[in-house]
Amino acid sequence: MRAYTNYGKVAILASALVLMSFSFGTARTKTEYKFKVHNNTRVAITKIQVSEDGKNWGYFDIGSGIGAGATEELVWDKSTDNGACEWYFRAIWKDGDVSDAAKFDFCEKDLVIEFTK
Repeated sequence: MRAYTNYGKVAILASALVLMSFSFGTARTKTEYKFKVHNNTRVAITKIQVSEDGKNWGYFDIGSGIGAGATEELVWDKSTDNGACEWYFRAIWKDGDVSDAAKFDFCEKDLVIEFTK
C-alpha cells in the first residue's frame, strides 16, 4: 500500500511539472511588436499619431519626443495584439507641422518608419 501512495505523489508531481512547462513555453513565445522611427529632419518630433482607418487618430506614446536626426525603437501596447497589422502613421513636429499620413505594416520584421519634411 505504501508504494501505491508514493506512485500517486510522483504522478501528481510529474503532472504539475508538465503543466508548468506548458505555461512557461507559452509565455516565452509572446511576440512584442516593435519598430523604429527615424526623424530625418532638423526639428524634433513631439507626437506620433496612429489610425487604423486614416480618419480617427490616437497618439502613440513617444515619451519626450524624437530628436532631430534621431532613431528610436517603439513598442506597441499589448492591447493591440489582436488588431490589424496595418496602421496609418503621421508625425507632429515641434514647430507644429504635421506630416502626410502613410500606411505601414507594423508586423513587418525590422520595420523602420522614416519621417521627412
